[in-house]
Amino acid sequence: MSADLKTAIGLMSGTSMDGIDVALLRTDGERVVERGPFLGISYDAAFRTRLKRALEEAKPIRDRRERPGALAEIERELTLRHVSAVREFLDTHGLSPANIDVIGFHGQTVLHRPDDGLTVQIGDGPLLARETGIAIVYDMRARDMEKGGQGAPLVPAYHAALSAGIAGAGEGVCFVNIGGISNLTAIAPDGTIRAYDSGPGNTLIDQWVETEAGIPYDQGGRIASEGSVIQSLARRYLDHAFFRAPTRRSLDRNDFSPPVSGEVELADGARTLAHVAAGAIILSAGHLEPFPGLFVICGGGRLNSVIMQDLKSLAVAKGARVISAEEAGFDGDSMEAEAWAYLAVRSLKGLPLTFPATTGVQEPVTGGVLVLP
Repeated sequence: MSADLKTAIGLMSGTSMDGIDVALLRTDGERVVERGPFLGISYDAAFRTRLKRALEEAKPIRDRRERPGALAEIERELTLRHVSAVREFLDTHGLSPANIDVIGFHGQTVLHRPDDGLTVQIGDGPLLARETGIAIVYDMRARDMEKGGQGAPLVPAYHAALSAGIAGAGEGVCFVNIGGISNLTAIAPDGTIRAYDSGPGNTLIDQWVETEAGIPYDQGGRIASEGSVIQSLARRYLDHAFFRAPTRRSLDRNDFSPPVSGEVELADGARTLAHVAAGAIILSAGHLEPFPGLFVICGGGRLNSVIMQDLKSLAVAKGARVISAEEAGFDGDSMEAEAWAYLAVRSLKGLPLTFPATTGVQEPVTGGVLVLP
């Protein structure tokens, strides 16, 4: 086995704010990827409420180092929950800190304003390093934005490494991560990579069912399956200027808002927003040339049967196929956490994390802050 390979853990807490994903990867940060175990740890309802408060606390931030109100306290609690997640993962798999070369720590995005060159991920890297005894690479978005990029998406470098092993990739493959915000990475038949946020994923559905029914998400699309698409409401989202703009931009969780409470019935709202999640992906993929022949769907949204049903129907109309990450031989739950492990190794080696065709950055740029225990 090459001595150039590093054993890395990736930690991801996404825009859905539903928990911490922990994944192990052995990689050279380039072409070699050996996927290891994965652990998902859900947040309790009380902490999810605190994270929503963090979004409000972060709104006045103008300098990404600011932590107004209760934000510093929430950041510490978030970090300590990541410490517990790492310890549980190591214990579960019979590992020790000495077995791990580096942890890639995403933290929690509480503010993302790419047009202002401002992105804020709470998460105390030095505290995580001290408590775990493992080197940490964190704050991986900031340098991209300093160099004129959108600060997102960062996962494309990992998607590109995975694409070589996919049957049918020769027709052009598009990885789609349906999280709170969806993003896509397209690898054209000639190997050209392009990536960007594609629109609202689960976030509108989650916000809608929590407001209307007091539950955090529509498990499996059950609520949506009982409703009908309200076309006028769907058009309100899918006619948004974001989908027509020639320049792709990254999104914040608050760029799209759920329907007004009581505007439509619960099931119809969930069904319509599932349709919007699927339609947003196909509309955004329309900016790609050529249009991908194969879509590989990752993230929590792939478990919503209604989103997947609509996505397959819309893709077929474009002559494309849709498969889940599992059908491609991957784990759709672990992929983003795996990506953070992969990016941490790239950061250690000074390799680019982002590229002009993925974030709009001026030139390929590395990133991240290394903290030793």
